[in-house]
Amino acid sequence: MTYARNKALGSYGEGVAARHLTDAGMVVLERNWTCRFGEIDIVARDGDTLVFVEVKTRSGTSHGTNLEAVTQAKAERLRTLAGAWLEGRAIRPPVTRIDVVAVQIPAKGPAEVRHVKAVA
Repeated sequence: MTYARNKALGSYGEGVAARHLTDAGMVVLERNWTCRFGEIDIVARDGDTLVFVEVKTRSGTSHGTNLEAVTQAKAERLRTLAGAWLEGRAIRPPVTRIDVVAVQIPAKGPAEVRHVKAVA
């Protein structure tokens, strides 16, 4: 798969994930926030909880499932990113969590979305 196709697939998946979160009543605050540690795909609010969302989009399973891509090392990096995001802001939410939204793109039909809360 080419870089351009991967980028387009990821961008599409993030859009699907953002719509899914909004439809579930969450408020998307920011998308594709970057710093020296990496990128947070989506920052959202779920009631009083601030949620940092990793979006994993796949069109097949030859490289493993979406959720298998979130390793312990990735979870640790997401915690570091969440801390960096909070550091630059005056807000201190009572609760934070890290979620994964897995977007599977089938050969035909709509994308399948699985939202797993509090993965790290």
